[in-house]
Amino acid sequence: MVQAIDTQRLIHLVKEALEDKKAENVVVLDLTGVSDTLDYFVIATGTSQPHLQALERAVREKLLEDEGIRANNVEGPSPRWVLLDYGPVLVHLMSAEAREYYDLEGFWADAKRI
Repeated sequence: MVQAIDTQRLIHLVKEALEDKKAENVVVLDLTGVSDTLDYFVIATGTSQPHLQALERAVREKLLEDEGIRANNVEGPSPRWVLLDYGPVLVHLMSAEAREYYDLEGFWADAKRI
């Protein structure tokens, strides 16, 4: 379960973990004002299933070690997409094919990129 933490710090830690493991094309979407139920997406591409698993592990370990935070829910891992639910921040780790097909950035085109 997500403990109280500043959302911007949470995003920073997620991005740091992803960059340390060489995630590709990391994007943060600010959905406040665009969605009534969602706040932020962090979207990143992994180059293979083992890379997606390494990205997932890195995010989970970073948040647990630095802040004592566990994900509310984890969907996956699958060969194409892993979803980590950290309350106000949803982390989407996707294969390049899945990212292109589902086009979350296009679907949420009105969201600000931060």
